[in-house]
Amino acid sequence: MSGIVGIVHFDGSPVEAELLRKLTDFLVFRGPDAQQTWIRDNAGFAHTLFKTTEESERDSQPLTLDGKTWIVADARIDAREELFAALKAAGEFDIVPSCWTDAELILRAYRAWGLDCVEHLLGDFAFGIWDDTRQRLFCARDHMGVKPFYYAQLGAYVIFSNTLDCIRQDPRISAGLNDLAIADFLLFGFNQEPATTSFAEIRRIPPAHCATWSRDDFSIRRHWSMPIEEPLFYKQANDYVAHFQYLLHKSVADRLRTNRVGVFMSGGIDSPTLASTALDLLRQRYANFELGALTQVDSFVPEERRYAETVANHLAIPIKYQPWTDASQFDWETTPFSLPEPHPNECLVPAERQFWGQFGPFSRVFLYGEGPDNALIMDSKPYLSYLLKRGSYRRFLSSILFTLLADRRPPFSRRILQAIKNSSNADGTGKSDYPKWLNSAFEYRLQLRERWCVLNTPVASRHTIRPKAYSSLQSPRWQAMFEGFDPGVTKTSFEVRHPFVDTRMLRFLLAVPPLPWCRSKYLLRKSMAGRLPQSVLRRRKKSVDMRPVRKFIASLCAAPFRPTEEIRAFVDLERLSHPRATHDIESILRLRSLNHWLQNSYRSSDNHVERVPCERFARKATAIG
Repeated sequence: MSGIVGIVHFDGSPVEAELLRKLTDFLVFRGPDAQQTWIRDNAGFAHTLFKTTEESERDSQPLTLDGKTWIVADARIDAREELFAALKAAGEFDIVPSCWTDAELILRAYRAWGLDCVEHLLGDFAFGIWDDTRQRLFCARDHMGVKPFYYAQLGAYVIFSNTLDCIRQDPRISAGLNDLAIADFLLFGFNQEPATTSFAEIRRIPPAHCATWSRDDFSIRRHWSMPIEEPLFYKQANDYVAHFQYLLHKSVADRLRTNRVGVFMSGGIDSPTLASTALDLLRQRYANFELGALTQVDSFVPEERRYAETVANHLAIPIKYQPWTDASQFDWETTPFSLPEPHPNECLVPAERQFWGQFGPFSRVFLYGEGPDNALIMDSKPYLSYLLKRGSYRRFLSSILFTLLADRRPPFSRRILQAIKNSSNADGTGKSDYPKWLNSAFEYRLQLRERWCVLNTPVASRHTIRPKAYSSLQSPRWQAMFEGFDPGVTKTSFEVRHPFVDTRMLRFLLAVPPLPWCRSKYLLRKSMAGRLPQSVLRRRKKSVDMRPVRKFIASLCAAPFRPTEEIRAFVDLERLSHPRATHDIESILRLRSLNHWLQNSYRSSDNHVERVPCERFARKATAIG
């Protein structure tokens, strides 16, 4: 979570040292351990360090190896031994590899392979490299978008950072909003365009993309796509378990590199699997270590606490609990706080920040178990069709028989088919009603009804055997989830890591035969037999009763709505208040969240030196008002 910022004037103008220092000071919350700046004529970088690995004790950025090429990075590079070997083969062998920091690994990769260096990297990263000889800026973001990367370009001027609000400190950058991103928030709860933000002049480098700037050119390209591969067919069933355990060990080990770790642990099987694996690795690596579990609890799934406690007792690790739906003290009008972009559940942010703040001092690194719910979507029908088309009748029958023996339930029960149907929503589109209270001019100009229909229509997946699983991993919802753990949102100093989102792991999970291995996450249950309690391994996922959830959301929206002046650009207040109007409660919660964000974060002087809307926005608001 270290802070990075860079400024380049491609017209040759010098970088303002005072501005760079101001931006560096703003990023201290991301990197309290050290802050450094570097300026050379028309380029300047700054870095604020947050130490999370043994190697980061030697980290010093901005970094150069030859005085000509400089890097600033927020990165954790995985598969280090393999990268060391490739770099040595490419001629990078002048220093003992074990001494190399993550930033140095990236810089050496750039020196060895140029703009193709990113194709040799695994891990979570956001970085910028200034090549002074070529007067070229090269920036990249990791495969799944775990690390954020924002930039703005005004003519020959480029500024980038891994913190959106940092860019907003630059007086050159307008506070004008990106109307389409705001519309997406009201319709779906998050931005559907991975290359944009809520602000018109600030953009993102999308996940798995890199960008290159020079005096005369700007280009952005995808450096990686999730591969589409044939299913893995092993002779022995245990080979799948062994392969999974090997990758799990690798992905968790790459994300530890410290002896103090926390796990956000539910009562399911995903996060307990990470906790058990982390415990084994820590015992192997360190004589003294700390591993703890943190569990958010609520009244909607009361048994979650019991299962999580069972796992913690089984592993003999401490566990702490925090209710996350406590919004009883929240007042939409008198509870000010700042967020980089609108949050679909702003009323829960104070309680979540209390949760983060309580456990932030415990560790700087936390593991999170998201991934198997998507990568192990069963996709049984296209898989069985694939076997029949290939004439693999023996494998077809053995898959069904194996599933019956493993799960002791018919593989095509109504419950399972309904679960598959429900899982189709994992592509990130919402299921709430279309809001009838949108401003008609705003709605017409952006063709929002058409956009609603298009984005709620399932798109044919490129993956014919695992279409739902593959599509779910392409959803822009992942970016929203990762950024929800960002310090700009949590206001707490820690870094969240996602072992199941390791690209090596995802490729494997997409390649295992859905039957029986994806059914009820049989692969995880088989792999963790004897390592987790039987009650957890046998636990069936059941749907949550949504009636109390909706009642809870309704209570959050019951307070009188006091619209900001800015919200009129997006909402027809007369339609909203019409007694015959019907409103979906989740869309109303998004509306109230946007209103709170406009009132606090958008206007807040803590984020930006100027808070005057752009002329287009001001004219529109005045006309509607």
